[in-house]
Amino acid sequence: MTTRPVIGISTYLTEAKWDHWDAQRAVLLPHRYPLLVQEAGGIPLLLPPQAPETAPDLLARVDGLVIAGGPDVNPSLYGAQPHPKTRAFAPERDLWEAALLRAALAAGLPLLGICRGMQLLNVVCGGSLIQHLEDGADHLGTPNHYGSHPIRPLPGTRLAQLLPETEVVVPTFHHQAVDRLGEGLTVSARAGDGTVEAVEGEGFVLGVQWHPEQGTDLRVMEALVTAAMVPTPVG
Repeated sequence: MTTRPVIGISTYLTEAKWDHWDAQRAVLLPHRYPLLVQEAGGIPLLLPPQAPETAPDLLARVDGLVIAGGPDVNPSLYGAQPHPKTRAFAPERDLWEAALLRAALAAGLPLLGICRGMQLLNVVCGGSLIQHLEDGADHLGTPNHYGSHPIRPLPGTRLAQLLPETEVVVPTFHHQAVDRLGEGLTVSARAGDGTVEAVEGEGFVLGVQWHPEQGTDLRVMEALVTAAMVPTPVG
């Protein structure tokens, strides 16, 4: 038997408004992220940004990790100057999530990076990013609406085992993408224009450029939850 695994999910640190309060500093996350974890059989646990050195101790208390989507990664983390359309305004989150990724990789903890999370995974592994895709590309939706386009899992990869179709239409909202691939990572899906849509590494290390939480396909998150399953103690 197994117990339901606890899946930590990184969160936003931003200003928010609710009830009588205006511009309050808040930790938040779109509801679809924890809902996807629940629907896939896991227990979601939200991880607010904090001191990077606490990451290893915190991850010792969870069974898997999701690095959520969000604003652009600061290009200084991969040695680049910002593009005019780069919107990198989450320095605490950059440092915290980078620390989470390094600790998870060192511990062999199952992890899934979603959109920004995949991009930061690539940067942590020594890669770089394309800071702005060609205008008119179908990767970016419209304000408050996700777009969609097909991705092609590459034969022989873990992702192709999870998604055996030749093409899968996915929800998408991004204007940046992987450029130089990080060390230890393999490209496991591309869009029709060649944009890297997924990467993977040893153990269960997976990054997807799309937003599975915005769709109904549970397979990617179910794979993370399965990899994070904890045997029930006997006795």
